Amino acid sequence: MASASSSHSTRLLLLLSILLLLSFALSVPPQRCSDCGSTPVPYPLSTGPNCGDQLYKIRCNAGRLFFDSLNNSYPIISISPDIQRLTIQPALFLPNTCISEDLSTEGIHLNPELPFNITSSNTVLFFNCTDILLRSPLNCTSTSLCHTFVNETADANAGVACGGSQICCTFKAGGSSTSYQIHVRNGGCRAYRSFVNLDYSLPVNRWPQPGLELQWVSPRENICGSQSDCDSDSTCGPDPTSTNGVRRCFCNSGFNWDPIVGVCAQVLKCQDPHGCGSNRAGLIAGLTTGTGVGLIVAVFGFLLYKRQQHIKEARERIARERELILNSGGGKSAKLFSGKEIKRATNNFSADRLLGAGGYGEVYKGILEDGTIVAIKCAKLGNTKGTDQVLNEVRILCQVNHKNLVGILGCCIELEQPLLVYEYVQNGTLLDHLQGGPNKKPLSWSSRLHIAHATAEGLAYLHFSALPPIYHRDVKSSNILLDKKMNAKVADFGLSRLAHTDLSHISTCAQGTLGYLDPEYYRNYQLTDKSDVYSFGVVLLELLTSQCAIDFNRPQDDVNLAVYVQRLVEEERLIDAVDPMLKKGASKMELETMKALGLLAMGCLEERRQNRPSMKEVAEEIQYIISIATAKAAEE
Repeated sequence: MASASSSHSTRLLLLLSILLLLSFALSVPPQRCSDCGSTPVPYPLSTGPNCGDQLYKIRCNAGRLFFDSLNNSYPIISISPDIQRLTIQPALFLPNTCISEDLSTEGIHLNPELPFNITSSNTVLFFNCTDILLRSPLNCTSTSLCHTFVNETADANAGVACGGSQICCTFKAGGSSTSYQIHVRNGGCRAYRSFVNLDYSLPVNRWPQPGLELQWVSPRENICGSQSDCDSDSTCGPDPTSTNGVRRCFCNSGFNWDPIVGVCAQVLKCQDPHGCGSNRAGLIAGLTTGTGVGLIVAVFGFLLYKRQQHIKEARERIARERELILNSGGGKSAKLFSGKEIKRATNNFSADRLLGAGGYGEVYKGILEDGTIVAIKCAKLGNTKGTDQVLNEVRILCQVNHKNLVGILGCCIELEQPLLVYEYVQNGTLLDHLQGGPNKKPLSWSSRLHIAHATAEGLAYLHFSALPPIYHRDVKSSNILLDKKMNAKVADFGLSRLAHTDLSHISTCAQGTLGYLDPEYYRNYQLTDKSDVYSFGVVLLELLTSQCAIDFNRPQDDVNLAVYVQRLVEEERLIDAVDPMLKKGASKMELETMKALGLLAMGCLEERRQNRPSMKEVAEEIQYIISIATAKAAEE
């Protein structure tokens, strides 16, 4: 009898154990996948249908892990689950060529619908590039990091096949459209290398092995159909962010979702009734804090001393510049405003008078005692570059006088930083109007043509009538101001340079704005009047298309407006680039003049500067286009 009872108890215990194990199996969330060879596969990465999270699929093949992109497959070099990143090995070069193996599939293309993207830790070097890349946002100069790599690497392909005079470029991946692709193609660059967390100061022989780092988005709580799909630390409930009735295992009170391991982890609290830590630990913490604070104060004091010295030196340099401001190279003299006048005019530099800010400093709206409205440019205190640009603008503007150039009224040298006072142009910038800024009406085609002509006339004056000639060096739509009658005036001469009559160019470090820079100037630092012509060509495209010079919302190959329109011209689809608002209701003659202006812009954007027209020729051509449009309008 006792034996039967014991047997019954054993069977009951076994049954309960089975039920318990079954219940546990049903309640455990998706598990970490088995190792692939000797490589662990951390959650949420999934190598099979019954483990990990199915949105995070990778592939295990012959003991090696692979990451599948939309168009190719790449070996996984390493995985860092704590920072949710993995590194893949990009395609190698084809033997004895400067061509990537994945050129036929146009490089790496991730699916933006999946939770993986390229990080900004990657430095990508492009090789075997065409001239079209010289007009891209990439760094393709002779000092680009890729040239260093080609010259110093032991890689036979990169050092030999990719060497010589071939164009190569460098850029940091992971921004906007580059978050999901590394693009190679026959019409751009045909090979690439990528390095993760590259220290540019190291010699090439100490660089890491090539790799491309990807990161994954933290996985959400596990999807459930009922409570049986969740463990005891979570509750199955509707996902408030879902519109499809999805339910998830949300953690109970006292637990937090841990995306690293994919479970609800208990929130740990201090259990010591006398307080966590000991007096000794508190003493050590106090001493450490005190020492740290003392060190911070010492460093702060040193930095403050250096800043005061820097400001003192800046003031002394400004004092030395006063004579240059008062006697500006034979041109008109600048009126000297007192600091008191400037403060009164700007209401002591009130925030509501601030018109804008840039790398040089700020621009304020001012009202002089006689009621004249002016714009006042201030260099940042201690900013040598900003001070230089303001003083340079004084010298430039004191030598020119043209209706399509912003005129200078004077300056102030009494305050801590130099101030420029120039005429107030009240209707904002051309860029504001093209991009539909606040209270800005769309520009008609006639207005755009007249703005283009006025700007060209102002630049032609700088190139041909000023002595010595002046190169603006930063021509762009945000530096073209419009007055109340929509007349254009070229502004911001802070980067301008005076050309010497016996020189065909000026050698200087490339400065200006990305998207407007002359490729030849960017490549060899030789500034000429044709550099302004190139930049003006981009402005013409902005007038024609109402699009920005650089826009990362366009496809990767079309980020640069000049490159985008050039492609349409080659496909004989120039009219497709024109602002739809301009084409709507446009006459046949207006469409023809739009094409004419577009082709003129292409002439300004010629790769070789010798093939570009002069600004004087550009102004004459625009005047001719206007005369055709005006004559046709008169006939109608």
